[in-house]
Amino acid sequence: MNKKTIIQLVPALMLVLAAMQGCKKEFLERPPASAVVDANFYKTDEQVSAATSLLYSQVWFDYNDKAMYNLGDFRGGTAFSAWNDRGNVLFNTTGDNGENGASWRAFFNVVGQSNLFLYNIEKYGGPNVSATVKKRSIAEARFMRALAYRFLVMNWGPVPIIENNFDQIYDTSITRNTVPSVWRFITREMRAAAADLPEVAPQEGRLTKWSAEAMLARFYLTRAGVEGSGGQRNQSFLDSAKYFADRVIRSSGKSLLKTYAQLFRYPYDNNSESLFELQWVFSGPNVWGTQNSMPEYLAYSPDISFGGWGGDKGATWWLLDQYDGIDVQPDGKLKGRTIDQRLHATFMLPGAYYEEITRVSDKKKLIFPFSGTDQNFLSIKKYVIGSPVDLAGIASQQHYPNNTYMMRLAEMYLIYTEATIGNGNSTTDATAIDYFNKVHTRSGLPPYEVGGTNGTGPLTLDMLFSERFKEFAMEGMSWYDLVTLHYWNPAKAYAILNTQDRGLFFAQPDKMPDPTQWTFTKTSWFSERTVNANDGNFRLPIPDAELNQAPNLKKPPVDYP
Repeated sequence: MNKKTIIQLVPALMLVLAAMQGCKKEFLERPPASAVVDANFYKTDEQVSAATSLLYSQVWFDYNDKAMYNLGDFRGGTAFSAWNDRGNVLFNTTGDNGENGASWRAFFNVVGQSNLFLYNIEKYGGPNVSATVKKRSIAEARFMRALAYRFLVMNWGPVPIIENNFDQIYDTSITRNTVPSVWRFITREMRAAAADLPEVAPQEGRLTKWSAEAMLARFYLTRAGVEGSGGQRNQSFLDSAKYFADRVIRSSGKSLLKTYAQLFRYPYDNNSESLFELQWVFSGPNVWGTQNSMPEYLAYSPDISFGGWGGDKGATWWLLDQYDGIDVQPDGKLKGRTIDQRLHATFMLPGAYYEEITRVSDKKKLIFPFSGTDQNFLSIKKYVIGSPVDLAGIASQQHYPNNTYMMRLAEMYLIYTEATIGNGNSTTDATAIDYFNKVHTRSGLPPYEVGGTNGTGPLTLDMLFSERFKEFAMEGMSWYDLVTLHYWNPAKAYAILNTQDRGLFFAQPDKMPDPTQWTFTKTSWFSERTVNANDGNFRLPIPDAELNQAPNLKKPPVDYP
Protein backbone atom coordinates (compact mmCIF):
# COMPACT_ATOMS: atom_id res chain seq x y z
CA MET A 1 0.00 0.00 0.00
CA ASN A 2 1.29 3.46 -0.84
CA LYS A 3 2.54 5.18 2.30
CA LYS A 4 0.84 8.39 1.19
CA THR A 5 -2.60 7.25 2.28
CA ILE A 6 -5.57 8.65 4.13
CA ILE A 7 -4.10 7.09 7.28
CA GLN A 8 -0.94 9.12 7.01
CA LEU A 9 -2.22 12.48 5.88
CA VAL A 10 0.48 14.61 7.54
CA PRO A 11 4.22 14.42 8.13
CA ALA A 12 5.49 12.62 11.17
CA LEU A 13 7.35 15.66 12.40
CA MET A 14 5.99 19.08 13.31
CA LEU A 15 6.02 21.57 10.47
CA VAL A 16 9.00 23.86 10.16
CA LEU A 17 8.10 27.38 11.17
CA ALA A 18 10.32 30.41 10.80
CA ALA A 19 10.44 32.78 13.73
CA MET A 20 7.82 35.47 13.44
CA GLN A 21 8.81 38.99 14.39
CA GLY A 22 6.52 41.80 15.43
CA CYS A 23 3.24 39.89 15.24
CA LYS A 24 0.35 41.21 17.27
CA LYS A 25 -0.90 37.87 18.62
CA GLU A 26 0.98 37.44 21.85
CA PHE A 27 1.01 33.68 21.96
CA LEU A 28 2.29 33.52 18.37
CA GLU A 29 5.34 35.65 19.13
CA ARG A 30 7.61 32.86 20.36
CA PRO A 31 7.04 29.78 18.22
CA PRO A 32 9.83 27.29 17.57
CA ALA A 33 12.47 28.92 15.40
CA SER A 34 13.48 25.73 13.59
CA ALA A 35 12.26 22.21 12.97
CA VAL A 36 10.91 20.66 16.14
CA VAL A 37 12.88 17.65 17.36
CA ASP A 38 10.46 15.65 19.46
CA ALA A 39 13.04 14.23 21.84
CA ASN A 40 14.17 17.60 23.13
CA PHE A 41 11.00 19.64 22.79
CA TYR A 42 7.87 19.71 25.01
CA LYS A 43 10.08 20.19 28.07
CA THR A 44 8.72 23.49 29.39
CA ASP A 45 5.41 25.32 29.58
CA GLU A 46 6.66 27.81 27.01
CA GLN A 47 7.63 25.09 24.53
CA VAL A 48 4.29 23.31 24.87
CA SER A 49 2.37 26.55 24.40
CA ALA A 50 4.48 27.39 21.36
CA ALA A 51 3.66 24.00 19.85
CA THR A 52 -0.09 24.45 20.32
CA SER A 53 0.07 27.92 18.73
CA LEU A 54 0.35 26.17 15.36
CA LEU A 55 -3.11 24.68 15.93
CA TYR A 56 -4.58 28.17 15.70
CA SER A 57 -3.09 29.02 12.34
CA GLN A 58 -0.86 26.88 10.20
CA VAL A 59 -2.83 23.63 10.43
CA TRP A 60 -5.98 25.47 9.25
CA PHE A 61 -4.26 27.32 6.42
CA ASP A 62 -5.64 25.23 3.54
CA TYR A 63 -9.17 25.44 4.96
CA ASN A 64 -8.92 29.21 5.24
CA ASP A 65 -7.26 29.66 1.85
CA LYS A 66 -10.29 28.56 -0.20
CA ALA A 67 -12.33 25.77 1.41
CA MET A 68 -14.05 28.11 3.88
CA TYR A 69 -16.05 30.03 1.31
CA ASN A 70 -15.91 27.44 -1.49
CA LEU A 71 -17.89 24.97 0.58
CA GLY A 72 -19.56 27.18 3.15
CA ASP A 73 -20.87 29.90 0.81
CA PHE A 74 -20.65 28.72 -2.80
CA ARG A 75 -22.19 25.37 -1.97
CA GLY A 76 -24.66 26.98 0.44
CA GLY A 77 -25.84 29.55 -2.10
CA THR A 78 -25.04 32.81 -0.32
CA ALA A 79 -22.29 33.66 -2.81
CA PHE A 80 -21.07 32.40 -6.17
CA SER A 81 -18.21 32.49 -8.60
CA ALA A 82 -19.26 32.99 -12.20
CA TRP A 83 -16.30 31.37 -13.95
CA ASN A 84 -14.31 29.46 -11.31
CA ASP A 85 -14.98 26.88 -8.60
CA ARG A 86 -18.11 25.89 -10.48
CA GLY A 87 -18.28 22.37 -9.05
CA ASN A 88 -19.58 23.60 -5.73
CA VAL A 89 -21.63 26.43 -7.23
CA LEU A 90 -23.52 24.01 -9.51
CA PHE A 91 -23.56 20.92 -7.26
CA ASN A 92 -21.67 18.78 -9.73
CA THR A 93 -18.48 18.34 -7.69
CA THR A 94 -16.69 15.15 -8.70
CA GLY A 95 -14.12 12.89 -7.09
CA ASP A 96 -11.34 14.39 -9.18
CA ASN A 97 -12.31 18.01 -8.49
CA GLY A 98 -9.27 19.89 -7.21
CA GLU A 99 -11.09 21.93 -4.57
CA ASN A 100 -12.80 18.79 -3.29
CA GLY A 101 -9.44 17.08 -2.73
CA ALA A 102 -7.88 20.20 -1.23
CA SER A 103 -10.75 20.59 1.23
CA TRP A 104 -10.59 16.93 2.30
CA ARG A 105 -6.84 17.21 2.89
CA ALA A 106 -7.25 20.51 4.73
CA PHE A 107 -9.48 19.01 7.40
CA PHE A 108 -7.48 15.82 7.76
CA ASN A 109 -4.37 17.95 8.15
CA VAL A 110 -5.97 19.49 11.26
CA VAL A 111 -6.82 16.01 12.53
CA GLY A 112 -3.30 14.73 11.88
CA GLN A 113 -1.52 17.67 13.45
CA SER A 114 -3.79 17.55 16.49
CA ASN A 115 -3.06 13.84 16.83
CA LEU A 116 0.64 14.56 16.49
CA PHE A 117 0.59 17.05 19.32
CA LEU A 118 -1.34 14.64 21.58
CA TYR A 119 1.19 11.91 20.81
CA ASN A 120 4.18 14.16 21.45
CA ILE A 121 2.94 15.68 24.69
CA GLU A 122 2.38 12.22 26.16
CA LYS A 123 5.62 10.73 24.87
CA TYR A 124 7.99 13.65 25.34
CA GLY A 125 6.33 15.96 27.86
CA GLY A 126 8.92 16.71 30.51
CA PRO A 127 8.50 16.97 34.28
CA ASN A 128 8.83 20.75 34.11
CA VAL A 129 5.61 21.06 32.13
CA SER A 130 2.97 22.13 34.63
CA ALA A 131 -0.20 20.10 35.01
CA THR A 132 -2.24 23.20 34.19
CA VAL A 133 -0.51 23.85 30.86
CA LYS A 134 -0.53 20.19 29.90
CA LYS A 135 -4.24 19.84 30.60
CA ARG A 136 -5.08 23.04 28.73
CA SER A 137 -2.91 22.15 25.74
CA ILE A 138 -4.39 18.67 25.39
CA ALA A 139 -7.85 20.27 25.51
CA GLU A 140 -6.85 22.67 22.72
CA ALA A 141 -5.79 19.78 20.49
CA ARG A 142 -8.96 17.80 21.20
CA PHE A 143 -11.06 20.89 20.43
CA MET A 144 -9.36 21.35 17.05
CA ARG A 145 -9.65 17.68 16.14
CA ALA A 146 -13.34 17.60 17.03
CA LEU A 147 -14.04 20.71 14.98
CA ALA A 148 -12.19 19.30 11.97
CA TYR A 149 -14.29 16.14 12.18
CA ARG A 150 -17.42 18.26 12.31
CA PHE A 151 -16.47 19.67 8.90
CA LEU A 152 -15.54 16.25 7.56
CA VAL A 153 -18.73 14.45 8.58
CA MET A 154 -20.97 17.27 7.35
CA ASN A 155 -19.31 17.41 3.93
CA TRP A 156 -18.52 13.76 3.19
CA GLY A 157 -20.83 11.85 5.54
CA PRO A 158 -19.19 8.70 6.97
CA VAL A 159 -15.45 9.26 7.43
CA PRO A 160 -12.71 7.31 9.24
CA ILE A 161 -11.97 8.42 12.79
CA ILE A 162 -8.22 8.45 13.36
CA GLU A 163 -6.94 9.19 16.87
CA ASN A 164 -3.34 8.04 16.46
CA ASN A 165 -1.55 8.54 13.17
CA PHE A 166 1.47 6.53 14.28
CA ASP A 167 -0.30 3.37 15.41
CA GLN A 168 -2.66 3.41 12.43
CA ILE A 169 -0.25 4.50 9.71
CA TYR A 170 -0.09 1.10 8.00
CA ASP A 171 -3.47 -0.25 9.13
CA THR A 172 -5.14 -1.15 5.84
CA SER A 173 -8.32 -2.32 7.59
CA ILE A 174 -9.49 1.14 8.53
CA THR A 175 -12.86 2.00 7.08
CA ARG A 176 -15.30 4.85 7.40
CA ASN A 177 -17.34 5.32 10.54
CA THR A 178 -21.07 5.96 10.63
CA VAL A 179 -22.37 9.50 10.84
CA PRO A 180 -24.02 9.09 14.28
CA SER A 181 -20.87 7.55 15.74
CA VAL A 182 -18.70 10.37 14.35
CA TRP A 183 -21.02 12.87 16.00
CA ARG A 184 -20.85 10.97 19.29
CA PHE A 185 -17.06 11.04 19.10
CA ILE A 186 -16.74 14.75 18.39
CA THR A 187 -19.31 15.68 21.05
CA ARG A 188 -17.42 13.60 23.61
CA GLU A 189 -14.18 15.29 22.59
CA MET A 190 -15.67 18.77 22.84
CA ARG A 191 -17.17 18.05 26.26
CA ALA A 192 -13.72 16.97 27.44
CA ALA A 193 -12.25 20.17 26.03
CA ALA A 194 -14.89 22.25 27.79
CA ALA A 195 -14.05 20.57 31.09
CA ASP A 196 -10.31 21.30 30.82
CA LEU A 197 -10.12 24.70 29.13
CA PRO A 198 -9.91 27.77 31.41
CA GLU A 199 -12.75 30.26 31.71
CA VAL A 200 -10.33 33.10 31.02
CA ALA A 201 -7.84 32.84 28.17
CA PRO A 202 -4.22 32.84 29.40
CA GLN A 203 -3.29 34.80 26.26
CA GLU A 204 -5.43 36.80 23.86
CA GLY A 205 -6.95 34.57 21.22
CA ARG A 206 -6.53 31.28 23.08
CA LEU A 207 -9.47 28.95 23.48
CA THR A 208 -11.56 29.05 26.62
CA LYS A 209 -14.23 26.95 28.24
CA TRP A 210 -16.75 29.25 26.54
CA SER A 211 -15.29 28.51 23.11
CA ALA A 212 -15.93 24.82 23.71
CA GLU A 213 -19.39 25.30 25.20
CA ALA A 214 -20.33 27.45 22.21
CA MET A 215 -19.24 24.61 19.93
CA LEU A 216 -21.31 22.21 22.04
CA ALA A 217 -24.36 24.40 21.42
CA ARG A 218 -23.64 24.16 17.68
CA PHE A 219 -22.95 20.42 17.85
CA TYR A 220 -26.10 19.58 19.82
CA LEU A 221 -28.31 21.61 17.49
CA THR A 222 -26.97 19.52 14.60
CA ARG A 223 -27.10 16.23 16.51
CA ALA A 224 -30.76 16.88 17.26
CA GLY A 225 -31.35 16.20 13.58
CA VAL A 226 -28.78 13.44 13.23
CA GLU A 227 -30.45 11.42 15.98
CA GLY A 228 -34.02 12.48 15.35
CA SER A 229 -36.68 10.32 13.77
CA GLY A 230 -39.83 10.67 11.75
CA GLY A 231 -38.95 14.19 10.65
CA GLN A 232 -38.62 15.32 14.26
CA ARG A 233 -35.47 16.45 15.99
CA ASN A 234 -34.23 14.85 19.20
CA GLN A 235 -35.69 17.04 21.92
CA SER A 236 -33.03 16.30 24.52
CA PHE A 237 -30.34 17.53 22.13
CA LEU A 238 -32.37 20.64 21.31
CA ASP A 239 -32.53 21.27 25.06
CA SER A 240 -28.76 20.80 25.31
CA ALA A 241 -28.15 23.25 22.47
CA LYS A 242 -30.36 25.80 24.20
CA TYR A 243 -28.65 25.17 27.55
CA PHE A 244 -25.11 25.69 26.27
CA ALA A 245 -26.04 28.70 24.14
CA ASP A 246 -27.66 30.35 27.12
CA ARG A 247 -24.68 29.62 29.36
CA VAL A 248 -22.32 31.28 26.91
CA ILE A 249 -24.62 34.27 26.49
CA ARG A 250 -25.04 34.79 30.24
CA SER A 251 -21.70 33.72 31.68
CA SER A 252 -18.89 34.16 29.14
CA GLY A 253 -18.58 37.92 29.53
CA LYS A 254 -18.80 38.28 25.76
CA SER A 255 -20.92 40.99 24.14
CA LEU A 256 -21.98 41.92 20.62
CA LEU A 257 -20.07 44.73 18.98
CA LYS A 258 -22.17 47.86 18.69
CA THR A 259 -22.36 47.88 14.90
CA TYR A 260 -22.07 45.02 12.43
CA ALA A 261 -19.46 46.76 10.28
CA GLN A 262 -17.04 46.82 13.23
CA LEU A 263 -16.74 43.05 12.97
CA PHE A 264 -14.76 43.33 9.74
CA ARG A 265 -13.00 46.68 9.92
CA TYR A 266 -9.38 45.98 10.70
CA PRO A 267 -8.09 45.71 13.38
CA TYR A 268 -11.01 43.69 14.74
CA ASP A 269 -9.12 40.61 15.95
CA ASN A 270 -10.17 38.91 19.20
CA ASN A 271 -12.90 41.41 19.98
CA SER A 272 -15.64 41.19 22.60
CA GLU A 273 -17.93 39.16 20.33
CA SER A 274 -15.39 36.58 19.28
CA LEU A 275 -15.46 33.10 20.79
CA PHE A 276 -12.86 31.53 18.50
CA GLU A 277 -10.81 32.88 15.62
CA LEU A 278 -8.04 31.53 13.47
CA GLN A 279 -5.04 33.64 14.40
CA TRP A 280 -3.16 35.05 11.42
CA VAL A 281 -0.08 37.27 11.39
CA PHE A 282 1.96 39.09 8.79
CA SER A 283 5.56 37.97 9.23
CA GLY A 284 6.97 39.17 5.96
CA PRO A 285 6.32 38.06 2.37
CA ASN A 286 8.56 35.00 2.59
CA VAL A 287 6.87 33.26 5.53
CA TRP A 288 4.10 30.92 4.38
CA GLY A 289 1.29 29.31 6.32
CA THR A 290 0.82 31.66 9.25
CA GLN A 291 -0.73 34.52 7.25
CA ASN A 292 -4.23 35.04 5.92
CA SER A 293 -4.20 34.46 2.15
CA MET A 294 -7.97 34.53 1.68
CA PRO A 295 -8.47 38.31 1.09
CA GLU A 296 -6.56 38.00 -2.18
CA TYR A 297 -9.14 35.61 -3.60
CA LEU A 298 -12.05 37.81 -2.51
CA ALA A 299 -10.96 41.36 -3.40
CA TYR A 300 -12.40 42.35 -6.76
CA SER A 301 -9.37 44.27 -8.04
CA PRO A 302 -5.68 44.97 -7.38
CA ASP A 303 -6.84 48.56 -6.95
CA ILE A 304 -7.91 47.58 -3.42
CA SER A 305 -5.54 44.71 -2.67
CA PHE A 306 -2.13 43.37 -3.56
CA GLY A 307 -3.48 40.89 -6.14
CA GLY A 308 -7.25 41.08 -6.22
CA TRP A 309 -8.41 37.87 -7.89
CA GLY A 310 -12.07 37.98 -6.81
CA GLY A 311 -13.54 39.82 -9.76
CA ASP A 312 -16.03 37.06 -10.58
CA LYS A 313 -17.24 36.45 -7.02
CA GLY A 314 -20.24 38.04 -5.37
CA ALA A 315 -23.62 37.77 -3.71
CA THR A 316 -26.23 35.54 -5.28
CA TRP A 317 -29.58 36.84 -6.49
CA TRP A 318 -31.17 34.50 -3.94
CA LEU A 319 -29.34 36.07 -1.00
CA LEU A 320 -30.00 39.60 -2.23
CA ASP A 321 -33.72 38.83 -2.17
CA GLN A 322 -33.44 38.04 1.56
CA TYR A 323 -32.76 41.65 2.57
CA ASP A 324 -35.65 43.77 3.84
CA GLY A 325 -36.43 46.64 1.45
CA ILE A 326 -35.21 44.91 -1.72
CA ASP A 327 -38.40 43.58 -3.26
CA VAL A 328 -39.50 41.60 -6.30
CA GLN A 329 -41.25 43.74 -8.90
CA PRO A 330 -44.09 42.65 -11.24
CA ASP A 331 -41.58 42.28 -14.07
CA GLY A 332 -39.40 39.93 -12.00
CA LYS A 333 -36.69 42.45 -11.23
CA LEU A 334 -35.51 43.26 -7.71
CA LYS A 335 -35.61 46.89 -6.67
CA GLY A 336 -35.12 49.03 -3.60
CA ARG A 337 -32.67 49.59 -0.79
CA THR A 338 -32.21 48.16 2.66
CA ILE A 339 -31.32 49.64 6.03
CA ASP A 340 -29.83 46.26 6.95
CA GLN A 341 -26.17 47.18 7.50
CA ARG A 342 -25.03 43.65 6.81
CA LEU A 343 -25.40 43.99 3.06
CA HIS A 344 -22.96 46.92 2.88
CA ALA A 345 -20.51 45.19 5.24
CA THR A 346 -20.59 41.89 3.33
CA PHE A 347 -20.91 42.85 -0.33
CA MET A 348 -20.28 45.96 -2.44
CA LEU A 349 -23.06 47.63 -4.40
CA PRO A 350 -22.35 50.24 -7.09
CA GLY A 351 -21.92 53.56 -5.31
CA ALA A 352 -21.22 52.04 -1.89
CA TYR A 353 -18.60 54.02 0.04
CA TYR A 354 -15.80 52.43 2.09
CA GLU A 355 -13.76 54.99 3.97
CA GLU A 356 -11.39 52.32 5.31
CA ILE A 357 -10.22 51.31 1.81
CA THR A 358 -8.00 53.56 -0.31
CA ARG A 359 -7.72 52.91 -4.03
CA VAL A 360 -4.18 52.35 -5.27
CA SER A 361 -4.78 54.11 -8.59
CA ASP A 362 -5.68 57.59 -7.35
CA LYS A 363 -5.33 57.40 -3.52
CA LYS A 364 -9.04 58.18 -3.10
CA LYS A 365 -11.36 56.41 -0.71
CA LEU A 366 -13.28 53.61 -2.37
CA ILE A 367 -16.63 54.17 -3.99
CA PHE A 368 -17.47 50.84 -5.54
CA PRO A 369 -17.72 51.50 -9.30
CA PHE A 370 -20.70 51.06 -11.55
CA SER A 371 -19.74 49.15 -14.69
CA GLY A 372 -21.09 46.78 -17.30
CA THR A 373 -24.23 46.76 -19.40
CA ASP A 374 -26.00 43.49 -18.61
CA GLN A 375 -23.94 41.85 -15.84
CA ASN A 376 -21.75 42.92 -12.96
CA PHE A 377 -21.08 41.70 -9.44
CA LEU A 378 -21.87 42.66 -5.88
CA SER A 379 -18.28 41.92 -4.99
CA ILE A 380 -17.08 40.60 -1.66
CA LYS A 381 -16.35 43.09 1.10
CA LYS A 382 -16.17 40.85 4.17
CA TYR A 383 -12.51 40.05 5.08
CA VAL A 384 -11.28 42.56 2.48
CA ILE A 385 -9.57 45.01 4.82
CA GLY A 386 -7.73 47.50 2.64
CA SER A 387 -5.38 48.27 -0.20
CA PRO A 388 -1.58 48.32 -0.25
CA VAL A 389 -1.92 52.03 0.57
CA ASP A 390 -3.83 51.23 3.76
CA LEU A 391 -1.79 48.17 4.76
CA ALA A 392 1.73 49.17 3.81
CA GLY A 393 4.17 47.40 6.07
CA ILE A 394 1.75 44.84 7.49
CA ALA A 395 0.66 42.98 4.36
CA SER A 396 1.77 41.84 0.92
CA GLN A 397 0.34 39.66 -1.83
CA GLN A 398 -1.47 36.70 -0.22
CA HIS A 399 -0.08 37.79 3.16
CA TYR A 400 -2.65 39.55 5.32
CA PRO A 401 -2.82 39.88 9.11
CA ASN A 402 -6.57 39.71 9.81
CA ASN A 403 -8.13 36.80 11.67
CA THR A 404 -10.92 34.50 10.48
CA TYR A 405 -13.99 34.02 12.68
CA MET A 406 -14.84 30.45 13.57
CA MET A 407 -17.48 31.26 16.21
CA ARG A 408 -19.18 34.51 17.21
CA LEU A 409 -21.56 35.30 20.05
CA ALA A 410 -24.28 36.20 17.54
CA GLU A 411 -24.56 32.52 16.69
CA MET A 412 -25.42 31.69 20.30
CA TYR A 413 -28.45 34.00 20.21
CA LEU A 414 -29.70 32.40 17.01
CA ILE A 415 -29.00 28.83 18.18
CA TYR A 416 -31.05 29.51 21.31
CA THR A 417 -33.88 30.82 19.15
CA GLU A 418 -33.79 27.85 16.77
CA ALA A 419 -33.63 25.34 19.62
CA THR A 420 -36.67 27.03 21.16
CA ILE A 421 -38.58 26.72 17.88
CA GLY A 422 -37.43 23.10 17.94
CA ASN A 423 -39.92 20.77 16.32
CA GLY A 424 -42.49 23.46 15.80
CA ASN A 425 -42.64 25.96 12.98
CA SER A 426 -42.49 29.11 15.10
CA THR A 427 -42.18 30.59 18.59
CA THR A 428 -43.55 33.42 20.69
CA ASP A 429 -41.19 32.70 23.58
CA ALA A 430 -40.13 36.06 25.02
CA THR A 431 -36.49 35.12 25.63
CA ALA A 432 -36.10 33.61 22.17
CA ILE A 433 -37.60 36.73 20.55
CA ASP A 434 -35.33 38.94 22.66
CA TYR A 435 -32.25 36.93 21.69
CA PHE A 436 -33.25 37.02 18.03
CA ASN A 437 -33.62 40.79 18.26
CA LYS A 438 -30.13 41.21 19.73
CA VAL A 439 -28.80 40.15 16.35
CA HIS A 440 -31.59 41.59 14.22
CA THR A 441 -31.51 45.12 15.62
CA ARG A 442 -27.72 45.29 15.67
CA SER A 443 -27.94 45.26 11.87
CA GLY A 444 -29.99 48.48 11.96
CA LEU A 445 -33.41 46.86 11.56
CA PRO A 446 -36.34 47.53 13.93
CA PRO A 447 -37.06 44.82 16.51
CA TYR A 448 -39.32 41.97 15.54
CA GLU A 449 -42.52 42.21 17.55
CA VAL A 450 -44.94 39.31 17.64
CA GLY A 451 -48.24 40.75 16.50
CA GLY A 452 -46.82 44.29 16.41
CA THR A 453 -46.20 46.66 13.55
CA ASN A 454 -42.81 45.09 12.88
CA GLY A 455 -44.04 41.53 13.05
CA THR A 456 -46.80 39.52 11.46
CA GLY A 457 -47.15 36.81 14.06
CA PRO A 458 -44.90 34.23 15.72
CA LEU A 459 -41.23 34.12 14.70
CA THR A 460 -40.92 31.29 12.20
CA LEU A 461 -38.15 28.86 11.41
CA ASP A 462 -37.89 30.33 7.91
CA MET A 463 -37.32 33.80 9.40
CA LEU A 464 -34.62 32.35 11.62
CA PHE A 465 -32.89 30.72 8.64
CA SER A 466 -33.02 33.96 6.66
CA GLU A 467 -31.47 35.81 9.58
CA ARG A 468 -28.62 33.32 9.74
CA PHE A 469 -27.97 33.51 6.00
CA LYS A 470 -27.63 37.30 6.19
CA GLU A 471 -25.71 37.42 9.46
CA PHE A 472 -23.07 34.87 8.45
CA ALA A 473 -22.82 35.32 4.68
CA MET A 474 -19.19 34.93 3.56
CA GLU A 475 -18.24 33.34 6.87
CA GLY A 476 -18.48 29.80 5.54
CA MET A 477 -21.76 29.00 7.34
CA SER A 478 -24.75 28.68 5.01
CA TRP A 479 -23.85 25.23 3.66
CA TYR A 480 -23.52 23.81 7.16
CA ASP A 481 -26.87 25.35 8.14
CA LEU A 482 -28.42 23.47 5.24
CA VAL A 483 -26.65 20.23 6.16
CA THR A 484 -27.98 20.62 9.71
CA LEU A 485 -31.48 20.99 8.23
CA HIS A 486 -30.92 18.08 5.86
CA TYR A 487 -30.26 15.69 8.75
CA TRP A 488 -33.90 15.91 9.86
CA ASN A 489 -35.76 17.46 6.91
CA PRO A 490 -33.97 16.72 3.63
CA ALA A 491 -36.96 17.73 1.52
CA LYS A 492 -36.87 21.25 2.96
CA ALA A 493 -33.10 21.49 2.45
CA TYR A 494 -33.48 20.45 -1.21
CA ALA A 495 -36.35 22.90 -1.67
CA ILE A 496 -34.20 25.80 -0.43
CA LEU A 497 -31.22 24.81 -2.56
CA ASN A 498 -33.20 24.12 -5.71
CA THR A 499 -35.01 27.46 -5.64
CA GLN A 500 -31.82 29.49 -5.21
CA ASP A 501 -30.92 31.66 -8.19
CA ARG A 502 -27.14 31.50 -8.56
CA GLY A 503 -26.88 33.23 -11.93
CA LEU A 504 -25.54 36.49 -13.28
CA PHE A 505 -27.45 39.74 -12.89
CA PHE A 506 -27.00 43.45 -13.44
CA ALA A 507 -27.03 45.89 -10.51
CA GLN A 508 -27.95 49.43 -11.57
CA PRO A 509 -28.00 52.39 -9.15
CA ASP A 510 -30.52 55.17 -9.67
CA LYS A 511 -27.66 57.67 -9.65
CA MET A 512 -23.92 57.91 -9.07
CA PRO A 513 -22.60 58.82 -6.63
CA ASP A 514 -24.87 58.53 -3.57
CA PRO A 515 -27.51 56.19 -4.99
CA THR A 516 -30.79 55.93 -3.12
CA GLN A 517 -31.86 52.59 -4.57
CA TRP A 518 -30.83 49.89 -7.01
CA THR A 519 -32.55 47.86 -9.70
CA PHE A 520 -31.39 44.28 -10.26
CA THR A 521 -32.04 42.53 -13.57
CA LYS A 522 -31.22 38.92 -14.39
CA THR A 523 -28.75 38.48 -17.27
CA SER A 524 -30.87 37.02 -20.07
CA TRP A 525 -28.19 34.93 -21.77
CA PHE A 526 -26.89 33.23 -18.62
CA SER A 527 -28.57 29.84 -18.24
CA GLU A 528 -26.85 28.16 -15.28
CA ARG A 529 -29.09 29.71 -12.66
CA THR A 530 -30.27 26.81 -10.48
CA VAL A 531 -29.03 23.48 -9.18
CA ASN A 532 -30.64 20.09 -8.74
CA ALA A 533 -29.66 19.07 -5.23
CA ASN A 534 -30.75 15.56 -4.36
CA ASP A 535 -29.77 12.52 -2.35
CA GLY A 536 -27.21 11.55 -4.97
CA ASN A 537 -25.18 14.75 -4.94
CA PHE A 538 -25.86 16.38 -1.57
CA ARG A 539 -22.69 15.00 0.01
CA LEU A 540 -19.29 15.56 -1.51
CA PRO A 541 -17.67 12.47 -3.05
CA ILE A 542 -14.52 11.19 -1.40
CA PRO A 543 -11.63 12.33 -3.61
CA ASP A 544 -10.54 9.75 -6.17
CA ALA A 545 -6.92 9.95 -5.06
CA GLU A 546 -7.90 8.90 -1.54
CA LEU A 547 -10.07 6.04 -2.75
CA ASN A 548 -7.24 4.76 -4.93
CA GLN A 549 -4.80 4.80 -2.04
CA ALA A 550 -7.21 3.56 0.64
CA PRO A 551 -9.79 1.33 -1.08
CA ASN A 552 -11.36 0.33 2.25
CA LEU A 553 -13.00 3.76 2.22
CA LYS A 554 -15.42 2.24 -0.30
CA LYS A 555 -16.68 -0.31 2.23
CA PRO A 556 -19.88 0.28 4.23
CA PRO A 557 -19.25 2.39 7.34
CA VAL A 558 -19.18 0.88 10.81
CA ASP A 559 -19.87 2.36 14.22
CA TYR A 560 -16.93 3.86 16.05
CA PRO A 561 -16.44 2.46 19.53
